[in-house]
Amino acid sequence: MAYASGRMTDRLPIAVLVSGGGTNLQAILDAAALPGYSAEIVVVVSDRPGVGALERAEAAGIPVEVVDWDAHPNRETFTTAVCDTVAAHGAAALVLAGFMRILSPVAIERYPHSILNTHPALLPAFPGANAIPQALAYGVKLSGVTIHFVDEEVDHGPIIAQETVEVLPDDTEDDLRARIQAIEHRRYPEVIDAFAAGLLSVTGRLVRWETTS
Repeated sequence: MAYASGRMTDRLPIAVLVSGGGTNLQAILDAAALPGYSAEIVVVVSDRPGVGALERAEAAGIPVEVVDWDAHPNRETFTTAVCDTVAAHGAAALVLAGFMRILSPVAIERYPHSILNTHPALLPAFPGANAIPQALAYGVKLSGVTIHFVDEEVDHGPIIAQETVEVLPDDTEDDLRARIQAIEHRRYPEVIDAFAAGLLSVTGRLVRWETTS
């Protein structure tokens, strides 16, 4: 059993970190509302006020917090504030859903192998921002989604799951982004559920996903 917000639950309490409109958050919210889902969202944290993701969380009855990037002098103090905020809500793991800030190693120390991220490319290709336009400019025929644990480097941690997307000759950024997001909205909640159920184990860079039978 885990403790979340002062009460006992058999679901893993997670915090979702956001920066924008929250389409990935919505997919996680929808999944978490289903019977048998292994994770419970105990707080949604944004790095800036007024974003659509916060409205989605409030509509679902999830507590929200803003840890404003501009209110902190450096990445370390910002990261510490984020970790303190999610800890106050009883979160045992962090899920990055369109979160546009790089956390300092403080977060890795406090949540080892417990921070998840989704990236719109097949890592290790095209890490960092603007992965979709980079892939189109490079002329790749396949792109996709990578869901991974977060480590001290950008888009570098152990890979949990990947799924490919064909890049079509006339694709625009919006075209490719829409197909990638459709996969993210399906796969990310699945990975979070498996993580929360204790089905993922990490050895070095290798992630094993146990199956239930």
